[in-house]
Amino acid sequence: MNDNAEQQPLTATPSYAAGRLAKAFMTALTHEDPDTRRRAEVRGQRWREVLAGMAAGRLTIGSRTPVAGLPAWVTPEVLRGGFATGTASAAGPLQPYETETARSFGVPAERRAIFAHCLTEPGLTWLWALLDGGRYRIDVPEEAALLTMAWLVRHGETDAALDLLAELEPFADRLRFLPRATGRPAPETGTAVHRRTVLDAVVTLERRRPNTAVETQREALTVWQPFGDDLLAHWLRTAEEGRVLAHAPDPDWLAQAEVLLGRYRLLAAEHTLCTKHRNPKENLGILRGALEEVVAGRLLDARRLGLLRHAVQSMVRRRGLPGSPDHTALRRSQAAQAELPSHHALAQLVLRRLAALPQQAGIPDVDPLLRPVNEEESRAAGLPVGAVLPPAIGQVVVSALSAPLGTLVERGVVPSAEVLAELVPQLVAAATARAYGDETLRALMAAHYRAFRNRRSLLLLNLERQVRIEELPWVRAVSGRRSAGSGTSDGEGALTVLRQLGELAVQAFPGTILPNPLVRELSVLERQCALGVPFVEELAADIFMGEFSRKFLTAARIAGDLLGGTLYERYYGIDYAEIRDLAIAETGTAPARSRRAPTSPGFARLATGRAGTTPGSWSVAANGTVIEQAQILTTHNLATLVHRVGIAPRPGWADLARRSFVTVCRLTARVHHNPRPLSTIKDAAYAWRQMVFFLSLCPPEEQRRFIVGLGAETARHPSHVEPRLAPALAGLALVAEGGTFGGDGTADACRSRRFLGWSTDGHWMR
Repeated sequence: MNDNAEQQPLTATPSYAAGRLAKAFMTALTHEDPDTRRRAEVRGQRWREVLAGMAAGRLTIGSRTPVAGLPAWVTPEVLRGGFATGTASAAGPLQPYETETARSFGVPAERRAIFAHCLTEPGLTWLWALLDGGRYRIDVPEEAALLTMAWLVRHGETDAALDLLAELEPFADRLRFLPRATGRPAPETGTAVHRRTVLDAVVTLERRRPNTAVETQREALTVWQPFGDDLLAHWLRTAEEGRVLAHAPDPDWLAQAEVLLGRYRLLAAEHTLCTKHRNPKENLGILRGALEEVVAGRLLDARRLGLLRHAVQSMVRRRGLPGSPDHTALRRSQAAQAELPSHHALAQLVLRRLAALPQQAGIPDVDPLLRPVNEEESRAAGLPVGAVLPPAIGQVVVSALSAPLGTLVERGVVPSAEVLAELVPQLVAAATARAYGDETLRALMAAHYRAFRNRRSLLLLNLERQVRIEELPWVRAVSGRRSAGSGTSDGEGALTVLRQLGELAVQAFPGTILPNPLVRELSVLERQCALGVPFVEELAADIFMGEFSRKFLTAARIAGDLLGGTLYERYYGIDYAEIRDLAIAETGTAPARSRRAPTSPGFARLATGRAGTTPGSWSVAANGTVIEQAQILTTHNLATLVHRVGIAPRPGWADLARRSFVTVCRLTARVHHNPRPLSTIKDAAYAWRQMVFFLSLCPPEEQRRFIVGLGAETARHPSHVEPRLAPALAGLALVAEGGTFGGDGTADACRSRRFLGWSTDGHWMR
């Protein structure tokens, strides 16, 4: 769902839930994979709970308190689309760790009994030990509640602890407020982050099974080819001038033939992967079958004798006589190939190396895990000394690397802005926790933040906003321990992290707009350092209802302060002076305090007018055109990052513009023969907008050189890219030379066009 559900008034109807239930039902009935069917059954049951709750009035979809009887701070179980199921994430049957903790406490295995014990002196002592040692894990935010209470008690804030307990107590029998004790301290928070844990890498490697095709080939090289050579050599003992059975076999030959057949039966029983030796039409099958006939005393008929002689001649012709230099060299090469360790065996070796590491953390240094097989490992695992890990296994290990984000981007662990957004909460958790002076509280709040970021967004109506972390009772209880203000060291630290993340996102993925999860984390850092600037989300066209919160207008004004009079303003036909006047006019209308985000009617009218849509009309495509205009006016956070946060990505704006254009070309190439190209065209237009923004920050002479060089870049891509982009390239050159587009975004009889991604009447790039 859209991560910024508070920005959009939605209509919650049972039809969406019914559609998801039908899809889950069909998957559970028809999918070939049993695990997928089981997961679909679980999803179907949850969607049935949603529909039943809506029908009975237990669920109010669209509210920030969707479950009757549960306050907003309780983490709800949320399905796709933002639909709450009616169950709290911290509810349900007791977890195994709760049962074990109750046993160690000597109390009944009930949540209320565990809760009550934690308020006693032994219970508080247990919680304090967890805090001091850092040996706990928080998977859902509620699991931080009792630890926070214990911290308050130890630091003499009894009233705050009692207030917190009073808010938690009504739910003590339903929700788990108990942290998970662990055997190891949690890894220290800092600049290093990881995409996967050691345990994730272990699970991935454990799923690797021996490759049947590879092992079949290995069996052929090590078992059946040597046997075939011996069988061929035995037949050649009866040959004259290349014709086998030129004379009758003697008793010694027949005795050795019986030994060969006995050996064959043993090999066939033990080595079952290869089956060609059983095929009577294959050379080995022909030689073996003929040998059985001769040993049994039966003469070969003319047909079978002909097959035998043909098989022998073809084997000799293809590989040479057994023992000849060519044949020996071939078999030596094949034996060396067969001795290479399998990927499965090397994966088992890496699993043994990983076993000694903390399983819930990343890997600070992957190089020792990627080294070739040493002598000790060779003796233990039977692998050749010096064997190198294949890339497929090495990539699994590297995916768990714990390092600064920039390093992970360089090593390919973070391949996209979306993956970058997944990792940012680890850094933001550390940055926001620095506001707490006490070390144990800082570690607790960092762990809690990471758990809170797993909370899924709700579908909300009336521009209500999602629950923020500061609304949770245990966070409120220690809010007085935070330092405040942008002049404090924690505010400066948050600004540093904000600037670093902004630079990294723009520098690493210049042709991609900031994904909503990343925007959300940047907003948290912005509040931490009190910059007073907005970060705006990408709105979903299928649920957009025509309103924008006031921060969109603020973001557009910031863009105007940076881009007034530039190529960007001229290319997109923006009047930033008009936006400044609009922002000043709306500043005087202070909104009432509400969970509902204040709106900007003027910005909505401006975006709708620029899109050319009819006010009050609704379609996904029309919504998309309005949303795109809002992104154009605000630059979708780029101006805020540059002008107010102060990012300065290396190696400069022209390089970012060039790489954005490479993304444009790559996406445009995917339009060719694409039956559903509109999503790709939209992404290409967004990358184009990023390019125009970066180019607008370059000096005029550099802009001219850049535009002249665009043709050379398109020539590096498939031939159909250049004609598709020609109108957009002509339009950019036109505006750079002082020209303008007409009201429809075209010029020069449509040979020059403004490149936009959304259209209500068919896109010209299709």
